Parts: sequence; C-alpha cells; structure tokens
Amino acid sequence: MSNLYTHQSENILKTWLLVGVFSTLVIGLGWVISYYYQDSSLIFIAIVIAIFTNIFSYWYSDKIVLKLHKAKPVTREEYFDLWNAVENLSIGAGLPMPKVYVIDDPSPNAFATGRNKEHAVVCVTTGLLNILDKNELEGVIAHELSHIGNRDILISTVVVVMGGFVALLSDMFLRSRMWGGGNGNRERNNANSIILVIGLILAILAPIAATLIQLAVSRKREFLADASGALLTRYPEGLASALRKISTASQPMRTANSATAHLFISNPFGTLKTSKLKNLFLTHPPIEERIKALVGESTY
Repeated sequence: MSNLYTHQSENILKTWLLVGVFSTLVIGLGWVISYYYQDSSLIFIAIVIAIFTNIFSYWYSDKIVLKLHKAKPVTREEYFDLWNAVENLSIGAGLPMPKVYVIDDPSPNAFATGRNKEHAVVCVTTGLLNILDKNELEGVIAHELSHIGNRDILISTVVVVMGGFVALLSDMFLRSRMWGGGNGNRERNNANSIILVIGLILAILAPIAATLIQLAVSRKREFLADASGALLTRYPEGLASALRKISTASQPMRTANSATAHLFISNPFGTLKTSKLKNLFLTHPPIEERIKALVGESTY
C-alpha cells in the first residue's frame, strides 16, 4: 500500500529518472546534430551541456523560480502572522524553518521550492495574505510545508530548468534545419535522411515530454500535500476554506509562467471551469475535487 514514505522514495526515483531522461534527450539531440553537420565535437558539447544543466538545476533552480516571480525575502517584523505560521508549523512538522518570501501580486497563491528541507523556501502572494484568516493561512502553509516534507520540491523545481532547456535546445535544432546545413552532397543527404527524421522527431517530442513530466509530478502530489497539511493542522476545514477563496480569484498572476505553474497551490493563470477531458491535461486537480477529499463535499 502506498504511503508517505513510499511517496518520498518514489520522488527520489523520479528525480533520478528525470535526470536520466533529460540527459538522454540532450545527448541524443547532440548526436543527431553532430552527425548532420559531420562535426564530432558537437556530441561532446551536448554531454557537457547535459552535465552542466543537471548540476545547475540542482543548485540554482529555486533561485531562478524566485527571481522569475519577483519574490522578495521578508522578516518577522514585516509579516508577523505569516512568519509565525511558518515557524510554528515547521516545528510541528519536524522541519527546519524554511526561508519566507512574498510576491507583490493581488492574485492569491503560494508555492514551496528548494533542493531539500535544509534549503527550502515558502512563498506566498500579498493577495493570499489579504483574503485569508489565520486558520486558512495555516492550512496553506501546512500544505506547502508538506511539499517540503514529502520531498516534492526538488523534482518540481528541477523540472522548471530542465523542461525549459529541452524546449530551447529543440527549438534551436528546428531553426538549424530551417537555415539548412550539411554538406550539399545529394548522396550524403539521402543517407542522412533517416537520422534527420529521428532528430526532428526528438526535437518535436522533447518539449511535449517535458510537459508530461510536469503533469506526472503535479496532480498526485497536490492531493497528498492537502492530506498531509490537514494532518499537520488537525483542521482540514482551514485548507478547504482557503481553497474555496482561492478558487474565486479568476485573475492570473502578473508573473504567471507555464514552466512554473505546477509549483503553485492553484493554477497561477486563474481558476477556470473546464471539462473532464481538459482536466486530464491541467497541472492541478480541480479544486472541488481537492475540497471533497478534505471535507467530504464538493460544492463551494
């Protein structure tokens, strides 16, 4: 039976799998490009890029996310209630207190990031702080701390850099095909046709694969973080009430980005009613389903 500990182990395995898939895609694209241009040095460049990006994403992806959303670190004096909620719930969860950041944005939302529990960040928007009461805020903070405790944050943050880089590399390959390449020898070009087809397929599918990885690591973890957060506060109605209020905000965040959407407690592009088919392709489960799982009812 799946439990919190198996989920943590699965996240570690998923992280290594993500690194492997990413490295394979980058090196595969590099090999195709080097074969096409008859330059063996390009495959070594692809290997170096894969290694560098893996290291960079581990150490700096959280900083990129915070910078992208213009998040600012805060002190206890600036946001007393927020700081106390994070501090008290961290103690209750047995976690080191993460750094606390705030985004100046009227859209209510929150996320956690970092590479491990010792280097974690909890970030909320000013819009969230303006509409939630104490119990609701604690519910949201408990949810984000659960992401840290469940080891969701590393894979969720790393996929931001890796997915974006794969999309960029694929775009570069497609553009190189538009501008031509190779040696102009007809026989040689005919011999390369299969390799070029494979390269184009890789280039087209790579961003899709990155998106599918985002979807795979997002939906299940949101339900588990909701449940873990409710256990931490012993008051599931707090988080359920917060989700109800968040769901009424249809305006997107000013810094909303598809590469980081899966990190947030709610879709940063705004909550919209969608069909069951479209729900399968969203980074977040429908809020009514999350509320039903928390308190046994779905109307809000």
